[in-house]
Amino acid sequence: MTLQRMDNVGIVVESLDTAIAFFLELGLELEGRGMVEGEWAGRVTGLGDQRVEIAMMRTPDGHGRLELSRFVEPDVIADHRDAPVNALGYLRVMFAVDDIDDTLARLRELGAQLVGEVVQYEDAYRLCYIRGPEGILIGLAEEIG
Repeated sequence: MTLQRMDNVGIVVESLDTAIAFFLELGLELEGRGMVEGEWAGRVTGLGDQRVEIAMMRTPDGHGRLELSRFVEPDVIADHRDAPVNALGYLRVMFAVDDIDDTLARLRELGAQLVGEVVQYEDAYRLCYIRGPEGILIGLAEEIG
């Protein structure tokens, strides 16, 4: 048996509405939103009985998905949103964009902050990291050439 695909990347947020608005502006589409709760869900996560409001966002090509989660129960117990780019563990999600300058301008209207600067890698990409809603680290890549 072989791997079929990566299904989604999950990010836990405090404000689902703010995160949805941000990722909609980035260009993702809202696939669905709802509550996941009960003992069965807690058996998967190891958290026991839980209530989690989720929103599934889909990339325009239909191949990538981002699951945004807001825990109602149990309480969130750790916060590593401000971790630097060399921190261990999950760090960021990267999106390919058509125009990095336009994307940055639109996302700055929603509070995004450039982490370092936009740089060019050879004749292949322009790249940057931004902090999105709640400090989420997001990479942007514009293919050039």
